Amino acid sequence: MRIAVYGAGAIGGHLAVRLAQNGHDVTVIARGAHLAAMQAGGLTLHTPSETLHATPRATDDPRAAGPQDAVLVTAKSPALPAIAPLLAPLLGPDTPVAFVMNGIPWWYGHDPDGIATHIPAARALGAVIYSACTVTAPGHITVEHARSRLLLGEPDGSVSPRLSALAAALRCTGLKVDETPVIRDWIWTKLLMNLASGSFAVLTRSPPRDIYAEPAALAAARAVAHEGAALAAALGCTIRMDIEAQLIAGQSMTHKPSILQDLEAGRPMEIATILDAPLALARAADVATPTLDVMAALTRLRAGAAR
Repeated sequence: MRIAVYGAGAIGGHLAVRLAQNGHDVTVIARGAHLAAMQAGGLTLHTPSETLHATPRATDDPRAAGPQDAVLVTAKSPALPAIAPLLAPLLGPDTPVAFVMNGIPWWYGHDPDGIATHIPAARALGAVIYSACTVTAPGHITVEHARSRLLLGEPDGSVSPRLSALAAALRCTGLKVDETPVIRDWIWTKLLMNLASGSFAVLTRSPPRDIYAEPAALAAARAVAHEGAALAAALGCTIRMDIEAQLIAGQSMTHKPSILQDLEAGRPMEIATILDAPLALARAADVATPTLDVMAALTRLRAGAAR
């Protein structure tokens, strides 16, 4: 398949290397020093068990790539309003666009930036990834765990040929890929993890292990998770994890959430999709989220203080 990865940072670079290793025609669209490194020497993926190298086509101009069989948008959500108008050259008559991003996606019904004016909702595929990745140097990505998981789904719950084709392309060694008819459930399940660790990490500049070592912080994270689960249920979704087991697992987690990595690197943070969108949906559904309200307000203040 011809596949473009738009925003080939940590997650996008990870997927691009694995796709290229599997023989697909991959174009990565990136910028800055990371792009320059990929153009000069390709992309290297360091995993706990092996080091993989690939030389996908690399550019900052989607017009140079042309129409694709599929597009993966793996940039952080603050970049999406700028990216959306630039996707058109990548789209053939039937090209699907999978949004591998944190938080509530634009196609869910909360689209304050008007992304749907540039990308018809019918092209969108939902995606949720579990992979602790970091760009450790330009052109180099490190994955902390041996096993990563990607879930792909049609927003309407169908299992379509285009979904199965993209899942087959991505299903390769070291990456578990599942097609799911309940991608909305998985979006909320991943979001609960972000809610229960991300805002706390931003405020404390600490990984979950250190946060959850404080009993009061652990209790607050538990409250946030249960508020998120109540909101998901009100919207007809089921959380696909044991909240308590996840909090226990977090007590040994040293990987910094991506929203904290963005704060420390001076990058825009995913507040709109991880915090603001769920709160907007909560207000519309008349679901109380008192702990999440406070954590979101404090996170916004912390982001503002860091400009």
